[in-house]
Amino acid sequence: MIALFRLLARVPLPLMHAVGGWLGWLVWWLAPTYRKRFKENAESAGFSPAQYRPAIAAAGAMAAELPWLWARPQGESVLPRIVRWDGDAELEAALAARKGVILVSPHIGSWETLGQAVGERFVDAYGPITALFRPARKKWMAELIAGSRDRRGLQTLPTSVGGVRGLMRTLRAGGYTGILPDQVPPLGQGVWAPFFGRPAYTMTLLPRLAQQTGSRVFLAVCERLPRGAGYAIRIEAFDGTALNDPKATPEAAATAMNEGIERLIRRLPGQYVWDYARYKQPRGEAAPGAAVEAAP
Repeated sequence: MIALFRLLARVPLPLMHAVGGWLGWLVWWLAPTYRKRFKENAESAGFSPAQYRPAIAAAGAMAAELPWLWARPQGESVLPRIVRWDGDAELEAALAARKGVILVSPHIGSWETLGQAVGERFVDAYGPITALFRPARKKWMAELIAGSRDRRGLQTLPTSVGGVRGLMRTLRAGGYTGILPDQVPPLGQGVWAPFFGRPAYTMTLLPRLAQQTGSRVFLAVCERLPRGAGYAIRIEAFDGTALNDPKATPEAAATAMNEGIERLIRRLPGQYVWDYARYKQPRGEAAPGAAVEAAP
């Protein structure tokens, strides 16, 4: 599999995106459970088929770009030629202030490309971007992903208590990190908060990092451009919300975070991962409805 990934990494990215689009539709028609959850999540969030259908091909493109992202030769720097930036000036100003920066990017577009592009662009002036990373269970996959995470501009810490402490130290020292905020956290590490009008178990790690370190928070998305034209990275400050307020309750902070995520998804519903089981309920948690109703 590693050899196959390395071979596919040499295929032009536009071609991989095109093939991935066809694969996305193939999976859509062959996997009824996947199709059902995809439609239910998108339609319950208020999106029409015309709005969410592009996400079917985008899911395939996301899978097809992984060999290029994970297995292309180390030191190969092509991202500056294929990435467009918007909002990067304010991000760089925040990095220059050396007070810590958190980039928030949900399961939309190419978050893998986002991490590599940001790290590659800013490593010389501000060091690598640091992220928590849970190794894959399969040995070949772990080796493959580890190689991608060892790229210049990227630094990883384990998803453990020690890793979180290390991330805190990084932010307090003026470093920066990227976090996927719409992952369902383990039991006891989240609170219930509305997400597109439905209760979703939402992580408290991100608000804790922002509130305890005083880091600036930015929303970020890396959109795949049509016909393999590359990527567009858009970044906007997410200041002045309960997410940043040390006095805010965990529920209020989680709600503010979800509202920011919703705003990104509404702008680009055709590249959100709609099949993700965002609303699953951790075993032993209180009823979601009651938890959300009790939130301030």
